Amino acid sequence: MPPPRFTLQNLRNESTKKDETGTLGVPLKFLDQDYQELQKSCITNKMRFVDDNFPPDSSSIDPQKKLKLDLDQIKWLRPSNIVSDPQLIVQGASRFDYSQGSYLGNCWFLASVGALTFQNDIMDQVMPADQSFGKDYAGIFHFRFWRFGKWIDVVIDDKLPTIKGQLIFVHAKTSNEFWPALLEKAYAKVCGSYADMHAGWVSEALLDFTGGIHVYFKLKQTSTDLWSLMDRAVKAKALMGCSTSRGDTSANTVLPNGIVQGHAYTVTGVFKVTSQGEAVKLVRVLNPWGKGEWTGAWSDKSLLWNNVSESDQSNCQSLAIDGEFWMSMEDFTENFKDIDICCLSPDFLNSSSKYSWTSTCYYGSWDAGSTAGGRPNNKETFWTNPQFRVRIEKLDEECAIGQCPENILVSLMQKHENRYRSLVSNYFIGFSVFAIPPEMKDEKFPAKFFYNRRPVEASEKFTQARHVMKLFKLEPGEYLIVPSTLNPNECAKFMLSIFLKSGSLKRKLENIS
Repeated sequence: MPPPRFTLQNLRNESTKKDETGTLGVPLKFLDQDYQELQKSCITNKMRFVDDNFPPDSSSIDPQKKLKLDLDQIKWLRPSNIVSDPQLIVQGASRFDYSQGSYLGNCWFLASVGALTFQNDIMDQVMPADQSFGKDYAGIFHFRFWRFGKWIDVVIDDKLPTIKGQLIFVHAKTSNEFWPALLEKAYAKVCGSYADMHAGWVSEALLDFTGGIHVYFKLKQTSTDLWSLMDRAVKAKALMGCSTSRGDTSANTVLPNGIVQGHAYTVTGVFKVTSQGEAVKLVRVLNPWGKGEWTGAWSDKSLLWNNVSESDQSNCQSLAIDGEFWMSMEDFTENFKDIDICCLSPDFLNSSSKYSWTSTCYYGSWDAGSTAGGRPNNKETFWTNPQFRVRIEKLDEECAIGQCPENILVSLMQKHENRYRSLVSNYFIGFSVFAIPPEMKDEKFPAKFFYNRRPVEASEKFTQARHVMKLFKLEPGEYLIVPSTLNPNECAKFMLSIFLKSGSLKRKLENIS
């Protein structure tokens, strides 16, 4: 039987017919809990909701006892037992609303929350507006996250862990505002516990908030005009985060210039000013601690602000101790390791609005003994991995040589069935791209095809992460994309997403597994 064939047009037609379950409009009910039914039951029975699936006890905080917490001191309180006038949101949700708790290393999550607050539409997706501490309050809230290609609706009660009446994890700077703590609790439930949120990548939460596309750049190892790309990303309502390199230890050491080692930050904006006749490209960054800022050039108290126009100074300079600061693009590149950008569409990659991107995704699995062949070095088994054939045709010259000459983005995400995030053992994963000679037929490529053939492109290296991606350029022709784990017989589900720059010419993707 010939292998199944998929064209992008066919995939578009199929997508309009498929089951809508798992979309934003019809999200999956996490742990089979229905918010509307539970809320209605609580109101009818004049009771406040208590979540048996994420109970207010130590099992929801630190089941593996990894945090340095005296669990006996913790009391779970509803907001109305903490303050007299609890509110979900006070005067809009802002990146300045909250500070990170001292017991949990989830700066990666809170840096993503900072980016989320800029985009009201996405914020409303994650935190539906049909809830408050006012009418129909029943001690129950719900939030939505994107997980492995599907949107899920997560129900929680509003009991929060405290010590001596103070929240121990993320807390709002306005004492009666509780959206940050409730959002964190919902995400902790998805992860399995609060402790399961300890340590992570900014990209993980950015993807879970948007379900969008993710691009990643190592700041010192790219030829891309990153500032211009970041400027387009801001205009496209993208969410951005960045991180610093670790120091000699895993501790978050604060350097003399104010930058924290091994820490995640939010990128909150870019701006160009004129200083002494020269254009200066600036980047604005937020520390999720809510304090601790860069003290170098273009920082809050830098004298360089005296060299710009009054309007630029008024728009940009702030003396508030809020964790947010400006720095030049050069200093940003020097002090930060990488940047993650997540957007609902990859169109911001183009410098021209004439061109867009088309996309498709495929859900598959690596199964021991059949489709888990390991990396290319495993000559006898690599060919058994799922294979995808892509045809890329010539673009017109303007599209091909623009500010983004790359014409394909490949994203690979693995999924493991485990309730607790910290117990998930991600495999080292990656993908390889091979040029296909014109004479090759549409069939699964055997082991001999790969014996003396090197990939023309590949993910940078096999990485032990939930998700890997690469943006690159392919010349016109046909190619084979092979996602794999590092070693044979490593079993997991995966989602492969392929984004192709779209001009007037046709693209084709075939699954030839």
